[in-house]
Amino acid sequence: MIIRKEMKNGLISFLIWTAVLCGMFGMIFLLYPYIIDDVDPESINALLNLFPESVLKAFNMDLSGIDSAFGWLKSEGFVFILLVSGCYSALLGSSIVLKEENDHTIEYLNALPVSRTQIVLKKYISGLIYVTGFVLVTAVSNWMFLTFTETVDNRAYWLLAITPLFTSVVLYSIGMLISTFMHRSRAMMGISLGFVFVSYILNMFSGMSDKTEFLKYFSVFTLADIRNVMVNIEINPMMIIISILISIVSLIGSIAVYQRKELL
Repeated sequence: MIIRKEMKNGLISFLIWTAVLCGMFGMIFLLYPYIIDDVDPESINALLNLFPESVLKAFNMDLSGIDSAFGWLKSEGFVFILLVSGCYSALLGSSIVLKEENDHTIEYLNALPVSRTQIVLKKYISGLIYVTGFVLVTAVSNWMFLTFTETVDNRAYWLLAITPLFTSVVLYSIGMLISTFMHRSRAMMGISLGFVFVSYILNMFSGMSDKTEFLKYFSVFTLADIRNVMVNIEINPMMIIISILISIVSLIGSIAVYQRKELL
């Protein structure tokens, strides 16, 4: 019952986020061939040479050119997808439990024959479905638009397309954990978005030089491991394991805190 209720409540938000992202990328992919045909390739290279190597590396432009839609997607495009999917997941995680207190519906949940552990677990599952669906729907939509305009390496594409799932699930889980310490969702929105952007900035700076490389250990976006996928066309299994472990620990923490929380 709780899962069905959460799936219904989150549907409109899910459709809006996916429609905006898929629609925007669809327009880019359909127009990109016409735009790039009018640009001299040498002028593109000259423009890229103006940027420091560290900046090119931060956006993966040292590994992929932007002379095609797929090339742009592997560089700037995936940066944007990571950020948007991260924001959606963090906001969903931070509100999925906390909103019951804000909407004053927590009394109704407490009246049901379910424990607090079951409430957190069922809400977590419903949100996880939406997070996974967001990444997969975006991946399918982008693939359809890309293959309509150009030839795509399907293995390379799909390996890249699922990498946002690692960061999204972790951000969703951490967002839920942090929210169990709070009583108001308005404050959680700022905390969630701040966590996402700070984490991305740390990841970006970690790739700029050897001196800042250690910053990657403090960033959730390191789990996406996009550069490794682009170079080796494979996903590091360790990133999957770490993502699962962080998510499980966050879920266990959420249950433990929620069990002792004084609900308003």
